[in-house]
Amino acid sequence: MNPELDLVIERVIRAPRRTIWRAWTTPELFAEWWIPEPYACRIESFDPTAGGGFVTSMSEDGVSFVPHMDAAFLVVDEAVRLVFTNAVDSTLRPASPQPVAVTGEVTLVDHADGTLYRILARHADPEARARHEELGLVEGWSAVTGQLAALIEA
Repeated sequence: MNPELDLVIERVIRAPRRTIWRAWTTPELFAEWWIPEPYACRIESFDPTAGGGFVTSMSEDGVSFVPHMDAAFLVVDEAVRLVFTNAVDSTLRPASPQPVAVTGEVTLVDHADGTLYRILARHADPEARARHEELGLVEGWSAVTGQLAALIEA
């Protein structure tokens, strides 16, 4: 991790790695926690394989949806590590996402109380990192990590 370029969220989730993995790779489960409440998430496309894409939309009222993320999975190491980015879209074409390009890396490590869940947000430069932090990435990703935990720890 480079503190000038990256933001990180870590949390012990009281569930096995494979349970967390399923929540990351099963569209119906992913939609339940991926976007902070009270917003609803809709999966437009989802292929959790290396080079596969995912597109999500979000809604405040559950009726009208707007684009949320168009991204691609880069690395998919089952139940260990998943890397995705919006710097290329779901069809692997270069993208210029707004408000900022990010590469997310999720790692899952066995822990005495379940799984150490870590998500790292990588940015191209300090300005992009600062912009993402200013927009609330840490708060947002912490919230969805809490939603993920609540979904699978129950």
